[in-house]
Amino acid sequence: MHSCRLLLEEPIRMASILEPSKPNFFPAMTKIVGTLGPKSRSVEVISACLEAGMSVARFDFSWGDIDYHQETVENLKKAVKSTKKLCAVMLDTVGPELQVVTKSERAISLEADSFVVLTPDREKEASSALLPINFSGLSKSVKPGDTIVIGQYLFTGKETTTIWLEVAELKGDDVVCLVKSGATLASSLYTLHISQIHVDLPTLSDADKDVISKWGVRNNIDFLSLSYTRHAEDVRHAREFLSKLGDLCQTLIFAKIENTEGLTHFDEILEEADGVIISRGNLGIDLPPEKVFLFQKAAVYKCNMAGKPAVVTRVVDSMTDNLRPTRAEATDVANAVLDGSDAILLGAETLRGLYPVETISTVGKICAEAEKVFNQDMYFKHTVKYVGEPMTHLESIASSAVRAAIKVRASVIIVFTSSGKAARLIAKCRPTMPVLSVVIPQLKTNQLRWSFTGAFEARQSLIVRGLFPILADPRHPAESTSANNESVLKVALDHGKASGIIKSHDRVVVCQKVGDASVVKIIELED
Repeated sequence: MHSCRLLLEEPIRMASILEPSKPNFFPAMTKIVGTLGPKSRSVEVISACLEAGMSVARFDFSWGDIDYHQETVENLKKAVKSTKKLCAVMLDTVGPELQVVTKSERAISLEADSFVVLTPDREKEASSALLPINFSGLSKSVKPGDTIVIGQYLFTGKETTTIWLEVAELKGDDVVCLVKSGATLASSLYTLHISQIHVDLPTLSDADKDVISKWGVRNNIDFLSLSYTRHAEDVRHAREFLSKLGDLCQTLIFAKIENTEGLTHFDEILEEADGVIISRGNLGIDLPPEKVFLFQKAAVYKCNMAGKPAVVTRVVDSMTDNLRPTRAEATDVANAVLDGSDAILLGAETLRGLYPVETISTVGKICAEAEKVFNQDMYFKHTVKYVGEPMTHLESIASSAVRAAIKVRASVIIVFTSSGKAARLIAKCRPTMPVLSVVIPQLKTNQLRWSFTGAFEARQSLIVRGLFPILADPRHPAESTSANNESVLKVALDHGKASGIIKSHDRVVVCQKVGDASVVKIIELED
């Protein structure tokens, strides 16, 4: 694992730090996933989130029914149309999540050093002495001395609504716990996390399958966030299920690593998954504090070398209630970028936070500043060395395109693609300039109707660092028998000029197929 990603070859002139950052059309190369919820589901707020830099909208089914989320996604479609900003859709499953069952939102106070009973009897009323839960096997999973954390959904661990319990005694199906820190439960949804304990529940539940079959199919989800992924088999099972749901066979599966069980099987999970979400909320409870950073760096590195997107969560928790992040959080965001993360996922900050738009904007600005000192040269050499020789044809073309772009100081790399694979391989090398992925739709049939591919591929690149898609006219094939793609290239160049990333006399590197040959060419623009 190589962690020296900071480029400080020459001393920074301190006064330059005070100079305002130049505005860019792309807020940052690192992408931002925003969770839509009560504070961020109107057309107006979603539009502002897209303008601020959100490129993936996450729909969390731990709470809210299908109708609620359908109304939100319809608002997202309106916002995309009005802002002309492409946005992907991510469905986040519930998985084996443990919850407190409450029949009302009446506040429940638990005092430190008191005792509370966790019971699987959902008919009982929640009180300061007894909390019903949705899992009947808790008493068989824990032992005296184990730690259980109860907190408001997407808890930060520092809120006054978070309670730390220690298992004191097992009584049949009930678990008697000592309250280690007092707090007041005053919300409609509270979750439990048991530190380093296996929960015998399916990763993809029947309820998850129902949501995917109905809401997921209706909305052609781009990503499935598979909560509590613990084994590679979890990913294979989810993929088999999606393969039977028409176009969802194209949906990418992101394994959400939330406990030590997932950490232990990380390598096998990474091999099966299309990407990884490093869920630091629950991991921060499962792991000793001094080990959290180490897992993040190791996991991001492995994802980078495999060419699969790495998404980091829980970076600016304090912005749920505050307009500015803490100093530690701002540094944390920057370090996630320097580690090589593809995207930052915002949960409570945008779901129920008071400042969803400002949070996205602030995180984007921090990412953009960190990217300026990312040691791309060292990263590129490391990536090429890791791939080894002989390279595959596509890997060779991708690395050549990036090397050429760096040598001629190109302002942008333009790549023509149908599947998106070539574009992702170029982005894997983390070039310092944006990669415009011109996705060429292809005609396909299921023997009942004809349709074009391309929309999925374009949206799915919105979670890859440095990759910005353009969906091209289907009349221009990605593979041409002659160099007749000048019109679609012009569209890409015009887009770059309108975005402000391409100017007169700039050099642009273009990667495309002409016949059976892959071509990397350098264009110098005229006035």
